[in-house]
Amino acid sequence: MAKPDFDDIFMELAVNLAKRSHCIKKHVGAVLTKETRIISIGYNGPPPGTHNCDEEFPEHGCSRDSKGSCSLALHAEQNAILYAVKNNASVEGSTLYVTLAPCLACARIIFSMGIAKVVFLFSYAEYKGLKEDEGLAFLRKFGVEVEKYEKEIEFQDVLI
Repeated sequence: MAKPDFDDIFMELAVNLAKRSHCIKKHVGAVLTKETRIISIGYNGPPPGTHNCDEEFPEHGCSRDSKGSCSLALHAEQNAILYAVKNNASVEGSTLYVTLAPCLACARIIFSMGIAKVVFLFSYAEYKGLKEDEGLAFLRKFGVEVEKYEKEIEFQDVLI
């Protein structure tokens, strides 16, 4: 039996983590790794102790900010980074696997934290109807390796 690549394992885990999201618009998962070890995981949603959009606001979701995004939610990559730092794990030189390419704000955090590589499954620009992935352009400009995950993954019960 052939053993799966770690890239496959980590991206499949990110897809499965996306299923934990309580967002009614988009499910996103993230896995932060160093070499073959998982440092942290995350998925998009509001901070602990606030609310779960799909439970409290099942028809419309939570309120939107001026850009039309959820006013409370943290992005999957933010949650993964915050959890790692909260638990004193170093993220410098790590690789981030994420189901949706980072937005510009997340890209700034990724770069600032010293994350060396981002592997993404889907384009943020395509999802948002933008002409380019500003987050990916930012990361590339400042030397963070960016790679699109090209293999097929089976999706069930997830808004990806």
